[in-house]
Amino acid sequence: MKLEKEQIYHEYLRREKGFIRAPYQPEYDFYSAVRNGHVEKVEALCKDALSSKQGLGILSKDPLQNLKYHFVITAAMLARQCIEGGMDLSDSYGLSDFYIQKADAAKSESEVVDLHRTMSLDYAKRMRALQKKSITSMPIAKAVDYIYDHLHKRITLTDLADYVKLNPSYLSRLFKQEMGVTLNSYIRAKKIEAAENMLRYSEFTPSDISSILAFPSQSYFSEIFKQETGVSPKEYRRIHLFDRGENGK
Repeated sequence: MKLEKEQIYHEYLRREKGFIRAPYQPEYDFYSAVRNGHVEKVEALCKDALSSKQGLGILSKDPLQNLKYHFVITAAMLARQCIEGGMDLSDSYGLSDFYIQKADAAKSESEVVDLHRTMSLDYAKRMRALQKKSITSMPIAKAVDYIYDHLHKRITLTDLADYVKLNPSYLSRLFKQEMGVTLNSYIRAKKIEAAENMLRYSEFTPSDISSILAFPSQSYFSEIFKQETGVSPKEYRRIHLFDRGENGK
């Protein structure tokens, strides 16, 4: 009962002081970018220091300790997201343990802020490397990088061929040979993976997602999504919202 009263009181104080929790969408963008190996986006998102994040909760009255607690939360979330994205469980948790120990030894807030950026980029680079582990040639590695960085645009064979400086027909054959799927199938699969994450972890509507991922139309997006997942975007979201509710999340 005493603990419950303390929780109610702290909630009252937050309302009185106009305290606002960190908005959900930027957090989703950050963790999704790391999980999907979008290094450039992670680097851009980390330009805003952890200590200046809007709505950062007060977990300790000591500013440095407060920042360390939030660092630990971020490390744990990154570890789980990257495991779900395919990173080996022991590798991911080992990496988070390493950075948490570094943060624990930090003597200043600036050290923790710098460590947060280093850790985030480390996870993102490892996830990108994981996605490319079966790639043997530099042109295909560059093509995959381009695809990851341009899922929000319409990606054509001509664009990719110009970027990697290969003949379009040769690039198409080489991509199929090394990746085991056609270039169009790979691009479509990556866009659908991004759409699945957005449906599960964001408030974007299927129409929003269709536009963000540069599908020609919402109806085409829904058709391709159902082909890849077996259900419509709306049904996919309903299923996973139910699962999250069942797990108490």
